[in-house]
Amino acid sequence: MLAAFTFNTAENLPVGLLDLISESLRVSVSAVGLLVTGYGVTVAVASLPLAHVMRAVPRRHVLTGLLTALVVSSLVAASATSYGLLLAARLLTALAQALFWAVLGPVAAGLFAPEVRGRVVGALSVAGSLALVLGVPAATWLGRRSDWQVPVALPAALGLVSLVTIAVVLPTSRPEEEHAAYGTGPDARRFGTVLAAGTLSATGAFAGYTYIVKFLGDVSGFSPGTVSALFVAFGVACLAGVTVTGALLDRFPRAALTTAVATQAVGMLGLYAAGTDQVAAVAFLVLMGGALGPVFMTTQNEMLRCAPGRTDIALAANSGAYNAGIAAGAALGGLVLPLADVRGTFLVGGLLTVGACAVLLGGRLLRHGPESAA
Repeated sequence: MLAAFTFNTAENLPVGLLDLISESLRVSVSAVGLLVTGYGVTVAVASLPLAHVMRAVPRRHVLTGLLTALVVSSLVAASATSYGLLLAARLLTALAQALFWAVLGPVAAGLFAPEVRGRVVGALSVAGSLALVLGVPAATWLGRRSDWQVPVALPAALGLVSLVTIAVVLPTSRPEEEHAAYGTGPDARRFGTVLAAGTLSATGAFAGYTYIVKFLGDVSGFSPGTVSALFVAFGVACLAGVTVTGALLDRFPRAALTTAVATQAVGMLGLYAAGTDQVAAVAFLVLMGGALGPVFMTTQNEMLRCAPGRTDIALAANSGAYNAGIAAGAALGGLVLPLADVRGTFLVGGLLTVGACAVLLGGRLLRHGPESAA
C-alpha cells in the first residue's frame, strides 16, 4: 500500500508544481505539463512488453528492482538542473510504474485466500487514491513553502521503506507458482469485454475531467477558491467510492464494475445537462468522483478472475489500455473544446461511458456456460 501511494504521488507531483518548475528551469508551463502526459503515455506503451520480458523473474526481485528505480529516479529528478534531465528521470519512474501495477496485484492477492482478494485489491486502490487526496496536495503545500525539489525527492524516502520491507519479508518464488498467478475463472471473452469497457470508460472520463477547472468556472460559475475546494471534494468522493466498492468487491465483482461505469456516465451526463446549477453541479461532480477510482479498481479485480493466461500479463494489458484511454480522452477533449465548448467535452465523455456500459451488458448477454446459469 505504501508503494502504491508513493508511485501514484510521484506520477502526479508536477500537477501542483507546474509554475515552480517552469520558473526554475526556464521552460514553458506546457512543457512541464508534458512531464505528466509523457509519463502516462510511457506507462500505456511499456506495461505489456515489460510484463512479458520479466514474466519469469521472481517477483521479490522485480519489486525491489522497481522500487530501486523509483528511489534513484526521484533523487535524480530532485537534483535536475535541466528540463531534459528531469524528463529522463520522470520516464524512468514511468517505466517502473508500468510494470509495478502488473506485478503488485498477483503478489499481494496471492498472499491471501481467493475469497478475500477483492478486499486486497480494494486496499491497494485506497492507497493509490490517497495519493490524490493527501499525497499531491501535501507535496504542493510543501513545494510552495520550500523549493519544488523537496517534494520531488520525498518519494525516494517512502520508496526506500517499501524496498527494504519487501526485500526482507516477501518470499522468493517462481512467478508461475504463486497462488494468484492465474485467474480463478479464465474467460477470454470476459477478458476482452472488461478490457474494452475499461478503455472506453477511461477515454470518456478524461475527455471531460481534463477540463473540469474550465467547466466549473465557465459553466457552473464557481470562483477559483471554490473550484480548489471542489477538487478536494472530488478526491474525497473518489476515496470513499474505492473504500465502499472494495468492501463489496468479493461478493459482487461483476455488479461492482457495471455500477461504477454507470455511475460515471450519470455523473458526466448530469454535469452536461445541469452543470449551470451549482447545487446540481456539486452533486454530479461527487458522483463522477465516486466512480472514477472504482472503475479502474474493479477492472483490475476482474483481471485476477478472468485472465485467460497469466494474471500479470492481463493486469499489464489492463493498465496499458486504461492509460491509453486517459491519453486519448485528454486529446479528444482538446478536439471537442473549440467545436462544442467545455460542456461538449462532458457530453462526449458521458456518451463514451454509456458505450462502456453497453459493452458490459452486451458481454453479459453473450456469456454462456455454467457461470451464466448461476
